[in-house]
Amino acid sequence: MAISIQHANLKLGHKTLLDDFSAHFDTGALTVILGPNGTGKSSLLKVLTQELHCDAALCFYGQPVNQWSKQELAKSVGILPQSSSLSFAFTVREVVELGGLSLSASQVQLSAIADEQMKLTEVLHLASRLYPSLSGGEKQRVHLARVLTQIAQSPRSKIVMLDEPTSALDIGHQHNTLKLAKTMAEQGAAVIAVLHDLNLAAQYADRVIMMDQGKIVADGTPAKALTEAKIAEVYQWRPTVSTHPVHGHPVIMA
Repeated sequence: MAISIQHANLKLGHKTLLDDFSAHFDTGALTVILGPNGTGKSSLLKVLTQELHCDAALCFYGQPVNQWSKQELAKSVGILPQSSSLSFAFTVREVVELGGLSLSASQVQLSAIADEQMKLTEVLHLASRLYPSLSGGEKQRVHLARVLTQIAQSPRSKIVMLDEPTSALDIGHQHNTLKLAKTMAEQGAAVIAVLHDLNLAAQYADRVIMMDQGKIVADGTPAKALTEAKIAEVYQWRPTVSTHPVHGHPVIMA
């Protein structure tokens, strides 16, 4: 178990974002969190990353989060937010290498690590470009490379949290990003991703958690969680769910 959270309650004004929410996230699995807009998905990630605070029992690697130093957690926990407000005229390489602040590496070693992560996220050809000149999708992939650089020397199983990592990407880069997330999970990481695309979740997730009004309403494999009845209940739109003829995962058609 990489992360456990018990009895999380969070309200903003009169809106309930987490309602006695409890879950655990294991190493070696890609967990995708789904649900309608405003149902608490991103808020959950912000609680897990301590960007938002609420009354909850939160543990990393079996140890209460308040017993970890931020420096220690930074070596193993990587977080990709929905967006970044970075506007300085850094090059792409400089942005990616910002992730290396927690590494025990020389500049030569850091550059090699950054190159490897930029290759994985397909931005190495942009290394000398100024970050503000990039498209939204390019910026998203650069920040993913920065996150991967940060946890490259993790002394334990990695935890990677991705908040809508494919929102600005074209179809090719959507699949490359989720294939990368799946590979990290297969190599032992605990990967948690918030997505809106049900078909991407169905294709890549090991586990789907579907949320509605701050609660878990489905939790299991894509085949068990993404049923016509459950999708209609949560999204107020009845789909047709079939099975992919080659890979066997659910295919959702509106």
